[in-house]
Amino acid sequence: MADDFKSSRILLVEDEETLAVGLEYNLTEEGYIVTWAKNGKEAIEFFNSKKFDLIILDIMLPYINGFEVAETVRKTDPQMPILMLTAKTESADKVQGLEKGADDYLTKPFHLWELLLRVKGMLKRKSWYKNASNQQPLHKFGDNEINFENLNCRNSREELRLTPHEAMILKYLIERKGVIVTRKELLENVWHLNPEVETRTVDIFIARLRKYFEPDPAKPIYIKSVRGAGYLFTAD
Repeated sequence: MADDFKSSRILLVEDEETLAVGLEYNLTEEGYIVTWAKNGKEAIEFFNSKKFDLIILDIMLPYINGFEVAETVRKTDPQMPILMLTAKTESADKVQGLEKGADDYLTKPFHLWELLLRVKGMLKRKSWYKNASNQQPLHKFGDNEINFENLNCRNSREELRLTPHEAMILKYLIERKGVIVTRKELLENVWHLNPEVETRTVDIFIARLRKYFEPDPAKPIYIKSVRGAGYLFTAD
């Protein structure tokens, strides 16, 4: 069963009927409440009319593709966990999915146990992040201000919105200020030990955060690298 997350509501967006029926059955067996959308248009209609705890979203969909659906969801609910499914293996598609707001991705074909593990991990992260953001919704350092509830932030140059994963990584580092955080630790606690995400992907996310919040991303003063160890958040 789905442990503490039993009865969580999942929006499954998949136009491949055989796969969708199987996923719907197995997710329901785990104790989740599943709503199946067969295309992007239907997905947005369901999202606007019902409440969900997580979305499983295929990229290649009729009418409206998964990237556009993710963007629409993010405008309304920046913290909604989105697991993106893709038949493509190009890293550019995965990066685009993450940039559009997906929290994680699975490349087809995949094992059922892996999807169930991802779903459980994402619901766990959502619970942690909700509690963490409620305890300290606003954080300031240097010329930066981050709102961890709506993911809006500003620096000395502009206003922007973080993706959920960017916010989770930053929140995790802030909560461990002055302590070296390893890439493995980030993978285990932010990605929930995602076997597809390599340490290089962690580095990409760190590079983005530096671009947003460091006066000079090439010479970081807030999110520092510790050679052979990991990262260190040092802002006052």
